[in-house]
Formats: sequence, structure tokens, C-alpha cells
Amino acid sequence: MQFIKTRFNYLFSTTKGLILVAIAMIAVETAVWGMLSGPMAELGVREVVIKLFGMDIVQSQREGRIIILYHSIAMAVVAIETYMVTSLLKMKAFFKTAINAIITVGYITTMIFGMGFAYFGRNWAFHGLYIFGLSLIFFAGVLLIIALWPWSKEHHVTDKEYAHLKGGFNLERAAFFATAVTTVISALFGAVPGSYFGNGFEVFLAENIIRIPEKTTMEYSVIGHLHIMLALIGIMITLIIGRWLNFKGLLHKFAMPLMILGTIVLNLGVWGVVTPLEPIAHMIIYVGATPSMFAALLLLIWSWNKLIKDGVAQIQKPNLGDRLRALIHDPLKFGPTWQMLFMNFTTSGIGIFMAIKLDEIFRIWPAREERIELTGHWHVLSAIIATIILLYYGDMIGLKGKIRQLYGWAIIILSDIAFGAVTIFEMKRLWVTEAEQQPLVNGLMYAIDFGLGSLLVILAILMVWRLMDLFKPKGRWSEEQEHDIAQEVKS
Repeated sequence: MQFIKTRFNYLFSTTKGLILVAIAMIAVETAVWGMLSGPMAELGVREVVIKLFGMDIVQSQREGRIIILYHSIAMAVVAIETYMVTSLLKMKAFFKTAINAIITVGYITTMIFGMGFAYFGRNWAFHGLYIFGLSLIFFAGVLLIIALWPWSKEHHVTDKEYAHLKGGFNLERAAFFATAVTTVISALFGAVPGSYFGNGFEVFLAENIIRIPEKTTMEYSVIGHLHIMLALIGIMITLIIGRWLNFKGLLHKFAMPLMILGTIVLNLGVWGVVTPLEPIAHMIIYVGATPSMFAALLLLIWSWNKLIKDGVAQIQKPNLGDRLRALIHDPLKFGPTWQMLFMNFTTSGIGIFMAIKLDEIFRIWPAREERIELTGHWHVLSAIIATIILLYYGDMIGLKGKIRQLYGWAIIILSDIAFGAVTIFEMKRLWVTEAEQQPLVNGLMYAIDFGLGSLLVILAILMVWRLMDLFKPKGRWSEEQEHDIAQEVKS
């Protein structure tokens, strides 16, 4: 009994344990339901998995299943980011405990009963519990807003190296606060149309209605919810990485106001799609995205400069090679900001180019090609955020030496191979006709399968290693628990 109690306390009362559980849940869900994908269906694996687990698959309900699958994974990612925020930012112990506990119960309930409803029969009690789990996550978000309240004097800046206003008002905390507030509001943006399911509003995938000239307010709301929630998850991980790396100085003072401005304007633009502002909503979105992206660029510049300075500190006259080696010496510190930069070539830049040339190029293509571009865009953005989380988690659990190098570089290189191949696949019609595309498509599919498959293997190795460690009386888990308790006492 003591064996179970100590492990349970580690997994559900420490930041590292909570993140480990959430990553493990995502890993299991990705591994099992990834077997239902198109490539696996071609190999005959899909039917084997369906029969093995007794899944109830009805083709006409595909859209609903996919939406619940995406929400289940997304809620676990939101929980991971919440754990990181509660560990990095000072807040009252009550709020930290309550937020972590509520969001943990929320995402686990959402994931288990949501997937049970979607893939193992239509038990509507399960659907009710799925909604209950989402409601708990929403409530945890409200508590996080209260805990992050930046106007409290106890959270004012004392070190002038950090962005602040007169009197010490903490602009970085205000950026976290603005992101949390807009995330909770944008959750409602999707919950309202969700509440009308079965009452004249039917489930759909956003990519399937892109070329319908007239869309309902509910459809616009769902599309806006999809876009803004992904954007806010990206903004929050950017703020988290900045706090982890101890972002400060002149660039920090410019970045935080830009991040606050960008977050607010971006949300106003997305919310505007269901108002009379709809004709200019996309222009507002572009205006809001620009400051946020520039703030992320300032973080990258500061981070890379710090890595180089720290790496060449003992060299009297460092040359270009010394600086490059210093920059990439630690993949877990270099990787997150590199992935943010790489994101511009695979998602942000592609998305802006598509928006600018929508009528001139993309609407001339067959609808299937535009649909591929959209789904690839959303999936790559989500997966890049996941790789950033894994890199930060690797540092959090104290990976060192060759293991740190192998883990970090494997995630960076393998993911970038896959995401780069996806990007070329999305835009292939710019370079090759449909009649001549097959050799290119075959090569891209091999690259994507190799990159993503290898990433899943690395994640599996990580999870098995952590599971084996839990069976050790004085494993790494014990050290992490003691460290977490020490941090609590210190704060």
C-alpha cells in the first residue's frame, strides 16, 4: 500500500509527475488511435485495431469522433501548460493546488469518457461526463485567471531588468493573464455552438466547408474557435519558454507589451467573425498576429545571444565556429526557439502566403488541395508545440550528457524532417502537376512516416523508462518529488 501511495503522491501532487501523466495519456491515445489513420488502413492495421479493441466505427459519425479525439488531446496539452504556469509563476499555494487538481480531474474525465463515447458505443452518460470534464477545465481556467491577477502588489516587479510599468506593474504576468482570460473567453466561443448540437446544428470539420460561400454564424464561430485556441496555446508556450529561460533585459521590455497587444487584438479579430466586423476581421487578425510573432522573435534573439555569450565566455577571441558551437551546444535550450523559427517556414509564413494569394492561387486549385493545406497547417502547428513541450520536459527532468544530446537532437531533426515534408506536400501543386506528382508524393510520405514514426518510438522509450523508474525504491521520481517539496518550502 505504501508503494502505491508514494507513487500516487508523486504523479498527482508534483509538477513533474502531473506532466508525466499527461504526456503518457497523450502518448497512449496517439499510439492507439494513430493506428486508424490512412497509411495504417492501407496496411490493414486499422481493421485489426478496431476488432482488437472492439471499437464501434460508423462512417457517418466520423466528424464527431475526430472532434472528440482532438479535444481530448488538446485538453491534456492545456493541462500541461497550466502545470508549467503554476510552477513557474508565484501564486498562493491554495490556487496552485486547486488549479492543478481540478484541471487534472477535468482532462482525464474528458479524455476517458469522451473517447469512450466516440469510439466504444454511444453511451450518453459518457458524453455527459465528457462535458463535465470540459466544464472542470473551464473552471480551472477561471481560477488561473484569479491566481494570475497582475494588479496585486505582491506580484509587482522588484528587479528592473524585467518588463514593468511605473510602480512595478509586472508586464510579463499581465501577458500570462491576458492569455488566460482570452483563452477562457475563446473556449466559450466554441462551447456556444457546441450546446446547439442536436438542435438544428450538425457537426462538421472546418476544412470541409471552406468553399461554401455562405456560412452560418455558428459555423464561423466553430472555425474561429479552432484557429484562436491553437494560437493561444502557441502564445502561452512562448511565454512559458521565456519564463523558463529567464527572459529579461531590454528586449523583454519590448516583447511583453507587444505580446499583450497582439493577444488582445488577435482575439478581437477572431471574435469579430461573428459580428458585423466580419468583412474586416481577417485584417484585424493579421494586425494582432504581427506583434505576437515579433515578440517571439525578440525572445529568440535574446535566447540565442545568451547561449552564444555563455558558451564562449571562457574563449578570449571566439570565431564564428566557436559561436555556432556555443549556440547549438545544448539542444534542449536551443531547440524550443529554433522550433519557433522553423514554425514560420512551415505554418505561419505558409498561412500568411495562402491568405494573401487565396483567390489568385489556392482557390483555383481543386478543393482537395486546399483542404490538404489547411489540415496540414493545423496539424504541424499542434505538433511543433508538442515538440517544444517535450524539449522543456527533458530539461525539467534533468537529462544530462549524451542522453540529453540524443534526446534533444532526435526530437528537433526528426520532427523537422516530418514537418518540412508535410509543408512541401501541402504546397506541391506550386511545383508539380497532378499527373507528375506521384514520385514526389511517395518520397514525402516516406519522410513523414519516418520522422513521425521515429518520434513516437522516442516518446515510447521515454515513457517506458519513466515507468520502470517508478518501480525503483529510490528512483529519479523520488529525487524529483523531494526537489518539488523543497521548491514549495522555498516559495
